[in-house]
Amino acid sequence: MPVPSSAATRHFSGTYAEARRKFLEAAEARSARIESFVLEAHRGALGETLATDTAYIGTPGAAKLLIVSSGTHGPEGFCGSGCQVATLHDEDLLARLAAAQVGLLLVHAVNPHGFSHLHRTNEDNIDLNRNHIDFGAPLPVNASYAEVEPLVLPAQWPPSTEDDAAMNAYIERHGMRAFRAAVTAGQYGSPHGLFYGGTAPSWSNRTMRGILRRHGTAATHIGWIDIHTGLGPYGHGEKIYPGRNAPADLAQARAWWGADVFAPFDGQSASADVSGPAVSAVYDECTQASAALMGLEFGTLPDQEVLLRLRADTWLRSHPEAPQALKLGIRQQLREAFYCDNDEWKGMVLGQARVVLLQTLQGLKHAA
Repeated sequence: MPVPSSAATRHFSGTYAEARRKFLEAAEARSARIESFVLEAHRGALGETLATDTAYIGTPGAAKLLIVSSGTHGPEGFCGSGCQVATLHDEDLLARLAAAQVGLLLVHAVNPHGFSHLHRTNEDNIDLNRNHIDFGAPLPVNASYAEVEPLVLPAQWPPSTEDDAAMNAYIERHGMRAFRAAVTAGQYGSPHGLFYGGTAPSWSNRTMRGILRRHGTAATHIGWIDIHTGLGPYGHGEKIYPGRNAPADLAQARAWWGADVFAPFDGQSASADVSGPAVSAVYDECTQASAALMGLEFGTLPDQEVLLRLRADTWLRSHPEAPQALKLGIRQQLREAFYCDNDEWKGMVLGQARVVLLQTLQGLKHAA
């Protein structure tokens, strides 16, 4: 059931700065242990400090740990932050966590620069869900990306009729699934391109790993919900399994959250099978723990429209000379691609997120 609109609206924010303030105020009111990790070299769109903030509630070093993260992809943080603030106001849920001796770790704004400046990627155009790989090994190869980049990032914006025709011809030859995989799976050779994974661990990557070491090294069981938006039907929360391709791990995720947990590597999910998702850091930093991982993905606009707006955003970063009206339009359209600023959508989000958190609590409570 959707949450009543008045309750839904108050937990969400219109800017990163407002979201951070609401999160910190709600965490302080709960006497949570708060830590802030400041992105020193950059400022926000309003001149504000940029930081990834954490709030921990429960006994330090709890054996059972529930993590909820937001803003891995910049403006997707509007949704995730709203869910985190709502959780901090949820007396019943917090009481259940305490009774079960489950620690709650909220990680607010994994990518604060993208959240504030309305970019899905970080300050270096790195997609954080392509950045958590072993950079000591050869970089993953996406051989098809070089061919599609000039099709999706043409010389001018908006694309011309000829640009659209060339892209559609590629899709007709190779199929939509192959096209989406070529564009979205991740690439490591074009720093100004789409879904760029970087050549070294990003600040957010290093920060998240430090947070895991701080809070997760004593845990025997971890449930991690990373909140996303932009894929799938409007308002629907798809349960995406972003963990390793191991039958036992996938079976555990479905035992906790239901048969409607979809794995990208099986071709079932709205998401591509990406390299280096942020949640995969748990396998490196908390090797002692059994981890159940979910990307909770809330739909906004049709997939191709979201991709079009991502293309525009990426194009704009390489074209600072673009007219101001075009810049503002692209920024606003990207925000709307990842955040539906209406009560109906927010209520759908909060209702489904709460169910997932209760399911995760039950999974952790009974884990042995």
